Amino acid sequence: MAPAVVGSAGVWLAFAAALVGVAVVGAGFVRERRGRPPDARLDGRLFAPVLLLGSVVAVAAMEYALCAHDFRLVYVADNNARATPLIYSITGLWSSLAGSILLWGFVLTVFTGLVVWRYRRRATDAVVRWAMLVMFAVTAFFFGLMLGPANPFDTVQGSVPLHGAGPNALLQDNPLVAVHPPFLYLGFIGFTVPFAFAVGMLATGRVGEQWQTEVRRWTLVSWTCLSVGLVLGAWWSYQVLGWGGFWGWDPVENAALMPWLCGTAYLHSVLVQERRGLLRVWNLSLSVATFALTILATFLTRSGIVVSVHAFSESNLGPALIGFFGLVVVVGFGLIAWRGDRLRSPGGIDSPLGREGAFVVNNLVLVGFAFVVLLGTLFPILYQALKNQQVTVGAPYFNSVAVPVGFVLLLLMAIAPVLSWRKVDAGVLWRRLRVPTWVGVLTVVGCVAAGVRGAEPLIGFGLAAFAASTALRALLLAVRASVRRGAGPWRGLIGRTNGGMVVHLGVVVLAFGLIAATSFRSQAELVLRPGVPVRFAGHTLTFEGLRNVDTPQRIANEAMVRVDGGGTFYPAVSQYGGRNSEVVGTPAIDSGFLGDVYLTWDATGHTGPSTGGSIVPTLPRNAIALGVVVEPLMAWMWVGGIMIGLGGLLALMPGSRRRSTDPVSQLPRNVAREEPDPVPAALP
Repeated sequence: MAPAVVGSAGVWLAFAAALVGVAVVGAGFVRERRGRPPDARLDGRLFAPVLLLGSVVAVAAMEYALCAHDFRLVYVADNNARATPLIYSITGLWSSLAGSILLWGFVLTVFTGLVVWRYRRRATDAVVRWAMLVMFAVTAFFFGLMLGPANPFDTVQGSVPLHGAGPNALLQDNPLVAVHPPFLYLGFIGFTVPFAFAVGMLATGRVGEQWQTEVRRWTLVSWTCLSVGLVLGAWWSYQVLGWGGFWGWDPVENAALMPWLCGTAYLHSVLVQERRGLLRVWNLSLSVATFALTILATFLTRSGIVVSVHAFSESNLGPALIGFFGLVVVVGFGLIAWRGDRLRSPGGIDSPLGREGAFVVNNLVLVGFAFVVLLGTLFPILYQALKNQQVTVGAPYFNSVAVPVGFVLLLLMAIAPVLSWRKVDAGVLWRRLRVPTWVGVLTVVGCVAAGVRGAEPLIGFGLAAFAASTALRALLLAVRASVRRGAGPWRGLIGRTNGGMVVHLGVVVLAFGLIAATSFRSQAELVLRPGVPVRFAGHTLTFEGLRNVDTPQRIANEAMVRVDGGGTFYPAVSQYGGRNSEVVGTPAIDSGFLGDVYLTWDATGHTGPSTGGSIVPTLPRNAIALGVVVEPLMAWMWVGGIMIGLGGLLALMPGSRRRSTDPVSQLPRNVAREEPDPVPAALP
């Protein structure tokens, strides 16, 4: 049977199951409003497996068509070629608009199935049923798009092409394309679950702390995936685009950052609600805002309204997506306003200088920065719509805010974990911060002695070392306590508290790399002659000649460059999928623990990363112009990203349970007197 028929059947099955699920769950609520008892047959959970089945059938049909090069499908003909390797045929599922919506729907049905399985013993609970209704409604929307303007199973009218156009060259140049988008999708779509439960809590009026704990777990899953996805995206951009950078404040990059900022704020502030019953309105608002921002990001990426290497350029989904975004905002914040009387906190913040106050400042900084990013992202779009003139908001605007925000967050990461709830004892606080403070100061002194200059990098390195010391101190104490209990040292790294400290360390490592790479970046365009070493920024580069590569997948002209007398690297210009395809630059990177040497060459006498206008008009015989960027500690950013993902996983694992309601009382006496309450500033 043709993939188009099977795939369309799967989409229709999932769409119908979602609509019927909404109707059935809604009928159950109508029945109860009329005074009749709840009916377990109307909880809707039986439709989740049908949803999942339909999406699996549709995805399987599309993957089969891509791997078999079935050009009867328009999507396959536009995004696949016979020479496309298997890995890039598989990733073709998310290489274009309609396929990306199909993947979105598939991941959404997986989360819906997980919710049903997780709460299978509480399926009749009103909060769970409201959450299911929302999940079904969101699923119906996305599968509805696939039945209309984003149909991935449209067939070619007329003669079927013998050879497809192939994926975009930048989407078959690096295997990171196989992992970066799926992690982003898991992060974005996972935020549907917290939103669904927020609607359930507000609709039922059960806005206490029990369900916020459940929402926190789902948010942590999504946040971890989105964090890893963002770092992988920066890494992919760095390795593929040839400009030597990793974050350009592109509108689509910003759209992915904003939900992460709000999700990070929520994961901190929900601890205050769990502990003190405070910030209920704020936490529900963050759940709604985070999901709404994922829909806004989907609109920016898939509406064709912005021009970006990360966006889909042609689309007619804009009205549907912006309408859905508006519906989410109205429903979510409308319910919060409606339930305002039940959302009053039982008390207030006792000490602004305590842990609660630190979390409030943390939230204000994160959400404030998210608003700044939102304003800078939307302003050019709104200005063009109103004035019919183009205007750009560049990196200087965002960096002017990002740098001080980063410093404040590093300072909060250093101080907040050692603060106590309700009150602050200056003597105890200094004992806890004494060693980390000295580590930060000595780091700055050491940097100055090593020749580092500039206020921003010195402040950044000092605060990063300060925060790292606090996190390491907390982990060492946790490991020591775990060993004393006989649980083993590794048990001291598991749980929300300790996993959060691992995340803090990951953020600090990433910050070290970010500060070093951006502050001490060296860049030039060098003329290299065969066999003649050239020194630049402490590295020796030797041009060894040119070579041609001609394979069914790739045609390339490569320059062979030896770096520091070691390995040979091959910056190139390449064509993928055929001789008439787009020509792209392929950078080569000598990556090490202390820094990277980033090489580009475009075979025309001038190179991509050079920003000084130094184009070489005439080159000596057999010489090349090579773009070189030296970036210290760049690899630390990717290591930090891995640590953040690992910390998120550790935070999801159940930590050791204590019999006493006072966690401090379970620690050894000397630790209990010296150490903070072990509920941490769990995430960055």
